[in-house]
Amino acid sequence: MNPAAPTPGSWSKVERVASLCLISSLLAFIGSRLIFAVWWPMHPVDFILSSLAVALLTASFWFAAHRRNWRIAVIACASATQLLPMLLREPILLLPILGGLIPVTILFASLLALSKKDRNIRPPQRS
Repeated sequence: MNPAAPTPGSWSKVERVASLCLISSLLAFIGSRLIFAVWWPMHPVDFILSSLAVALLTASFWFAAHRRNWRIAVIACASATQLLPMLLREPILLLPILGGLIPVTILFASLLALSKKDRNIRPPQRS
């Protein structure tokens, strides 16, 4: 019996699902920050940036659903709205963030390699 040939585009689906899950988790994280702002006051700049990030993340399910570049841009923008104000107030936090960048870089490199893997698929040799 011949093993089933991989379906074209399956690795790009992995990247798409992973980025949509990341958008969902960012939406949950930033949304929970906004909900907790009811009890614990939040800096006005953080509140405005977080509100804009939630709106962008929510809209990205429609306008970035089929474009990888837009999904990556939305993830980068939403992450920047959370990281930059924090780093401007407390620059020492850059060290743990740089340490956390190592697994994130590995994840993105793996997703990039997986998304490009299906381009070089050859049909199986028949004898």
